[in-house]
Amino acid sequence: MEKDNGQRHQRLSAAGLLIALGIIYGDIGTSPLYVMKSIIAGGGGIVHPELVYGGISCIFWTLTLQTTLKYVVLTLRADNKGEGGIFSLYTLVRKRHKWLLIPTIIGGSALLADGIITPPISVSSAVEGLRLLDPHIPTVPLVLTILTALFIAQGFGTQIVGKTFGPLMFVWFSMLAVLGLVNIEAHPEALKAINPYFAYRLLALYPGGFWLLGAVFLCTTGAEALYSDLGHCGRENIRVSWVFVKTCLVLNYFGQGAWLAQHFGKALQIHENPFYTIMPDWFLLIGIAIATMAAIIASQALITGSFTLIGEAMRLNLWPKVLVIYPTNLKGQLFVPSVNWLLWAGCIGVVLYFRESSNMEAAYGLAITVTMLATTVLMTIYLQANNYPKPVIALFLGTYLFIEGAFLIANLSKFPHGGWVSVLIGVVLTGVMYTWLKAYYIKLRLTDEVPLEPYLEMLKALSNDSSVPKYATHLIYMTGGTRPDEIESKIVYSIFQKRPKRADIYWFIHVNTTDHPYSMEYKVNRIVEQDVIRIDFHLGFRVVPRISLFFRKVIEDMVERKEVDITSRYDSLQAKEVIGDFSFVVMEKYLSVENDLSRKENIIMKTYFFIKKFTATEVEWFGLDTSSVQVEKVPLIIKPIDHIVLKRIE
Repeated sequence: MEKDNGQRHQRLSAAGLLIALGIIYGDIGTSPLYVMKSIIAGGGGIVHPELVYGGISCIFWTLTLQTTLKYVVLTLRADNKGEGGIFSLYTLVRKRHKWLLIPTIIGGSALLADGIITPPISVSSAVEGLRLLDPHIPTVPLVLTILTALFIAQGFGTQIVGKTFGPLMFVWFSMLAVLGLVNIEAHPEALKAINPYFAYRLLALYPGGFWLLGAVFLCTTGAEALYSDLGHCGRENIRVSWVFVKTCLVLNYFGQGAWLAQHFGKALQIHENPFYTIMPDWFLLIGIAIATMAAIIASQALITGSFTLIGEAMRLNLWPKVLVIYPTNLKGQLFVPSVNWLLWAGCIGVVLYFRESSNMEAAYGLAITVTMLATTVLMTIYLQANNYPKPVIALFLGTYLFIEGAFLIANLSKFPHGGWVSVLIGVVLTGVMYTWLKAYYIKLRLTDEVPLEPYLEMLKALSNDSSVPKYATHLIYMTGGTRPDEIESKIVYSIFQKRPKRADIYWFIHVNTTDHPYSMEYKVNRIVEQDVIRIDFHLGFRVVPRISLFFRKVIEDMVERKEVDITSRYDSLQAKEVIGDFSFVVMEKYLSVENDLSRKENIIMKTYFFIKKFTATEVEWFGLDTSSVQVEKVPLIIKPIDHIVLKRIE
């Protein structure tokens, strides 16, 4: 049922279009709140013809080339069984070049970092509209309250959020279009800014015009989140709804330009925002209320996109295993509590540090340009892998390296004015991903899997040895070994040496994560009839591994097929046909002091285990019933210390 719902949710439908409006376009849809204001302020604060027409022209062509052509038309093609985002794109091309992991980690970290700036700047920009009514209204407490309420709402699932926010965003975009049309009608000359010549004049001839690209770029910052949220709504729903969204955005930008064109030579005051000044006085309070609601929704795109990114990063061993909750049965709907509250803490910190949206603009956009460049590199490899014509690939790569390179250079001017905040966050996140991946490869050097065959007779003998107290009727081990004829040496040690564990049936369970998001399959391997059985679960990367529940279902199926007898082997209970007890044993590793690692590897592994303290345990990750689980600590010895010289004295 979960899979069917996911497929239905991906098809083009009115519900899908509405949910797309509510989830995906919040960030890019609220950019009219601050883009033109930022351009005018960056150009000196005086309303100048080249500044106005050039700014609108740059916005129009950025939305056309960057958002529409690159992301909506091209990048959305690169879906991993319906899922999007930079990590999904990497999954599609990772076998072609090992070095592709570098731009993937950097790009993913930068997107998460910029996601911490998006909610504060969107909500602050909207709430600050209240200062048109009273310049002394304290907006920071209101912004903090709104953001906290939004992050609390995430636990209810983006299906509920989308259904609630969708109609509101339709009202928002409709308002943008109407306000734009009214002002364009008053000054239709603004439409001439469609000509890219005006963009050229601003960037090449206006004093400091090139650096205004940092402000122009704010109109497309939500494009990467749009791709990350592909799994929430589906490609066709996004493409069709984008036609409506872009039309409304363009009309509003041109409407702001039309109003500004009637005030050439005027200095824009600090509290004046072209977005609000194009509103009639009677509509201002209503407009502020709608804008505030839209700004709340704007935060949703990056939040849900962040959940998606973290889920995929875990599957690629780039992020610690943390608890993931699927609040609804619809495809792409997930909630990561730890990430949710980390984002919340980051957003609160940004608001308290910058206080004003105008200050946040200086920090916003720098990191996301890095993500877009990384996506361009990965997308180029994807086009090659799918045999696109070489001229098309070269044109794509050259065009977007040029455009995004220009945006990156212009955004670098923001670094000392607040851009360092998002860069610092990105560097920290990159460090976590690098540490987790390197630790994974370091652990792989410990080849601790041994053939199972030599231990089968020992298992049968131990099972029948009445001199050893029975540990459990059914003893279950979670194993990472991928081959059914091999077993981890730590499990052998646990059964025979740590404390001999006598059981009637030994079960080994392995969980394999598949590329298909919602596959739920299992395979039974009866290694020794009624003594040793292995179960391999093949679960999609979107499936919650509720192993206790799944294992119970497997047992029911096997009993029905008469493949296993789960009746208790104790004489007094067997006569009454009482079901035997089941006990899970989970092995948790810790870094042994008996390692002779290099300084670098030692730092990586210590950092790895420090981070691991704050993540989900193996029991929580596999969804095991804690009442029947025993956790055993196992030392991780990667490189044993040798050449120990001890001198015996008499």
